[in-house]
Amino acid sequence: MTFTGTFTDGYWWSNDSLRLHYRDYAGPSEAAANRPVVICLPGLTRNARDFDGLAERLAGQWRVLAVEFRGRGESAYAKDAMTYVPLTYVQDVEALLTALGLTRVILIGTSLGGIVAMILASMDRERIAGVVLNDIGPVIEPRGLERIRGYVGRTGPWPTWLHAARWLAENNATSYPNYGMPDWLVMAKRLFRLTSAGRIVADYDKKISEPFRLAGGEAGQDLWPVIAGMATIPTLIIHGALSDVLSEATTQAMVARMPLAKYVDVAGVGHAPTLDEPEAGAAIDTFLSPLA
Repeated sequence: MTFTGTFTDGYWWSNDSLRLHYRDYAGPSEAAANRPVVICLPGLTRNARDFDGLAERLAGQWRVLAVEFRGRGESAYAKDAMTYVPLTYVQDVEALLTALGLTRVILIGTSLGGIVAMILASMDRERIAGVVLNDIGPVIEPRGLERIRGYVGRTGPWPTWLHAARWLAENNATSYPNYGMPDWLVMAKRLFRLTSAGRIVADYDKKISEPFRLAGGEAGQDLWPVIAGMATIPTLIIHGALSDVLSEATTQAMVARMPLAKYVDVAGVGHAPTLDEPEAGAAIDTFLSPLA
């Protein structure tokens, strides 16, 4: 049966009473009901729309939930900016799994979402059937970290979608050198939103940048012990060949320490692959197959 692209909006409550949002791509297939649920966790400034292509392709065979962390998309903004940190996001995702009664899940995390996935997997190994890490590992390269710090909380507004797309093209050309303006427009409509005043703005609370700018960066802790804790969990590492965030050396060190890890390199893409690339899609399909 063909999936038509339909999803439902779901909400849950964090431990500190924030109403958080996810997209639920349940799909029509009965097979999905007997498989682990795929949980998609986005990057620092991203939201559930980032996973539209992947979720629509998988739905019908898998139930897919695309999460929006606090301060992004339709999730509530936090009063305390210091809760915009990985350990709080882990607690938020745990609250979602508990609220929905999910006992077996597969985590797909891009960048920050991958850090959340790593921590959660190391803490809750019995519930995690597998993990896909999209261009992230226990070491974040300084060049990439500084690039991200340079724009978080400092983007927009723009008068039109074309202006927003041009800004993306100017600031991300090294990550997606083969993109044309139609691709940048698609990305703009995933990252940004139209306000009631008719302006295009970033679809996140600009305060997410406050803890990120502190010493420790995006992760804020030594993640190599977390990698050790994932040794018994099937893991797929997706690496953008042009990435300035995840190095080839870190990737190889991860594979050496994780006996069940697989690795794929996505050519011509930096940080981070969209997961719509043929190489990424094929690797995810192969990875998910034995976990069904």
